[in-house]
Amino acid sequence: MSAWNRKTRDRLVDKAFALAGLATTLIGLGVLAVLLADVLTDGAGRISWQFLTSFPSRKPAEAGFLSSIAGSLWVVATTVLVAVPVGVAAAVHLEEYSRKNWLHHLLEINIANLAGVPSIIYGLLGLGLFVRWLSLGRSILAGGLTLALLLLPMIIMATREALRAIPMSIREGAYALGATKWQVIRGQILPAAWGGIMTGVILSVSRAIGETAPLITIGALTYIAFLPQGPMDPFTAMPIQIFNWVSRPQKGFLVNAAAGIIVLLFITLLINGAAIWLRHRHQRKIRW
Repeated sequence: MSAWNRKTRDRLVDKAFALAGLATTLIGLGVLAVLLADVLTDGAGRISWQFLTSFPSRKPAEAGFLSSIAGSLWVVATTVLVAVPVGVAAAVHLEEYSRKNWLHHLLEINIANLAGVPSIIYGLLGLGLFVRWLSLGRSILAGGLTLALLLLPMIIMATREALRAIPMSIREGAYALGATKWQVIRGQILPAAWGGIMTGVILSVSRAIGETAPLITIGALTYIAFLPQGPMDPFTAMPIQIFNWVSRPQKGFLVNAAAGIIVLLFITLLINGAAIWLRHRHQRKIRW
């Protein structure tokens, strides 16, 4: 095959790949738009102050979402407080302090594998470790710790990738000025990598707030007519309440489920938006 024919073939392959990528993206966006339109059509009319500030009820018209919203916020806050410091510290140790020996590679392989483990496995682990062995019961703390285990591999991997993206010249320049390893990490590496770290945390929190299987496995309740006051109180969560409403035969509960999905999406976008704003605000302060 001549050079001209190879160049023509490569151009055709490039165009075909670009069109295939564009078609796949449009199909995904189209399906998402249809699903969102269906949910908004069914549930937008149900959203009201009464729906957001009422507790669950056996009557669809009187049922509310308040205890589920409060439970989800409690669990996600507990998860972030546990998973982010531990995950970032583990990543810094593996990337900056750990020697590259067989134990290091073994940990890398296991962390990567743990990121792909189904979430219900973490639920079973949380049930055995936190609910039964540590006797935390069906509490917010048990739910938060279980979701923290689920998010840790993702946070560690995202943080390590963010640390690797920092140019080696930044480290060498700081060492040349007499800084210690901890001073380099605290003053140069972590501030520069914070954008990538926040991206990993945002994606992890988005997954945590929509998780249902681990919370059902550890025994989170589906009907709570009070607000949790502390980390040892029982709880329910938005995905569990939606799952409960979808399983009811009455049509009114299906409308409630659609309204609950809209609230869940809004809170997820609100948390992500706040985190992205914090990330960009922090990155503007970085001066090399």
